[in-house]
Amino acid sequence: MVKNDPFAALRIKEFNIFLLLRFALVFGWSMQFVVIEWQVYSMTNDKLSLAIIGLCEFLPAFCLAPFAGHVVDKKEKRNLFMLCIALFSLISFGLFWLTSDKIESTWKMPSILYSIYGLVFFGGILRAFFGPTIFSLIALLVPKKIYPNAATWSSSTWKGASVFGALCGGFLIAWIGVHHTLGIIFLLVMIAFALVFLITKKPILNKGNKETVKESLKAGLTFVFNDKVVLGALTLDMIAVLFGGAVAIFTVFAKDILDAGPKGLGILNAALSSGSILTMLATTYIPITKNTGKKLLISIFGFGVCMIIFGASKLMWLSVLTLFFAGVFDGVSMVVRQTILQLKTPDDMRGRVGAVNSMFVGSSNELGAVESGVAARIFGAPLAVMLGGTITLIVVAVIGVKNKPLRELDLQKDIEEHEKEEEVVV
Repeated sequence: MVKNDPFAALRIKEFNIFLLLRFALVFGWSMQFVVIEWQVYSMTNDKLSLAIIGLCEFLPAFCLAPFAGHVVDKKEKRNLFMLCIALFSLISFGLFWLTSDKIESTWKMPSILYSIYGLVFFGGILRAFFGPTIFSLIALLVPKKIYPNAATWSSSTWKGASVFGALCGGFLIAWIGVHHTLGIIFLLVMIAFALVFLITKKPILNKGNKETVKESLKAGLTFVFNDKVVLGALTLDMIAVLFGGAVAIFTVFAKDILDAGPKGLGILNAALSSGSILTMLATTYIPITKNTGKKLLISIFGFGVCMIIFGASKLMWLSVLTLFFAGVFDGVSMVVRQTILQLKTPDDMRGRVGAVNSMFVGSSNELGAVESGVAARIFGAPLAVMLGGTITLIVVAVIGVKNKPLRELDLQKDIEEHEKEEEVVV
């Protein structure tokens, strides 16, 4: 394998298939997020309804995550991923059906609204399993020495799909309406379902067959909370998403503050994601494994500063530019965090660690939506975002001072050790 080969992971056929199906899935998921936010806010004209959406997805995702991690470690990953996608297709079809002319003309608005909340809640249950399943599957598709490269391409694909999904979501609402946009989303999910059959079944690496569920969950949580590097990285990203993020109330900014409409909503979402994907693609050529801890701290600090400026902005061009640079910083932190988790996690507990990651970061997206919606209603959207950015800066400063192992982390040494181990095996 060529050292620092930017296309190392892409030379593996199954990993390419995985990226393609993940792009289709996340593209549809991102569109669906934008469509639901727009539809519900248009129906209620209440910022609190955006918080309810986040809460409906957060509660099951967070509460079931530890158990989901246990299940993922015990089950075959390809088939579990296939089942998650199949169930997600039911949600997409349900939303498509709920927004049809027949339903809208015969059902009362509260019934449609509560049905949407119900499907979002079901989606939260699936989210508890999606995260650890994907995290575990990636490790089974590529050798350890190219984990950083695989993590970069996987994260870039996720962000790239988010870019085009969010952008298309906003524009398609304006062009063809909510109902037909949801129909396209359902087709994308079915494409992802078909592609997963091209990946072969993978071995189950968990050796604790006699572990009880309680012992299994305890082992995963103990590993995370005893490793200062992993715990610090997860905490930083959780705080940035929970308080610093404002994606859930982009609708408020697009509609009420910037007067940009659904197209503007798509542009705001795309600006944040495009900055991330460009940065992550750059890291395939310029590895960020040296002085990793300092780069993580700087990137999240920069993200917080950008969100403060975004909250204060009333100009569309300044808001878009600020979100782009926020995405740049977010891209660095995402690649670093995924690389840390892939390199530091034992093979037999990837599902459980992936589940804890979902609790810290994945679920914080939904909880962040709750926080953003409530704060926007109390303080107003601009002040809510600025306060969140300020909290992010404070937390970064505290962790940077208190967590020395994270601050001095250099992943290049771990990568070199894995390369030596694989050479010995060969």
